[in-house]
Amino acid sequence: MANTRSAIKRMKQSEQRRQRNRAARSTIRSSVKTARTALAGKSSDSRAAVQEAIRTLDRAVTRGVMHRNTAARKKSALARKLNTLA
Repeated sequence: MANTRSAIKRMKQSEQRRQRNRAARSTIRSSVKTARTALAGKSSDSRAAVQEAIRTLDRAVTRGVMHRNTAARKKSALARKLNTLA
């Protein structure tokens, strides 16, 4: 357990950030999974699903939840799959 007031405050802040990042990562995973299933099923809304996933990834990078290279790699993989359908 933390002994100083600053350490207690730091623990509280870390926990809040952890919860926020956890929720954001869940949203990212959901949108990427939706895009992948749309691409696998070759549905008509696959382009919209991929665009939404890319938007979500970019938002995560801006907020510091995900590293920009990780997001770029995921976006590139989705774009490659989308281009093979077209």
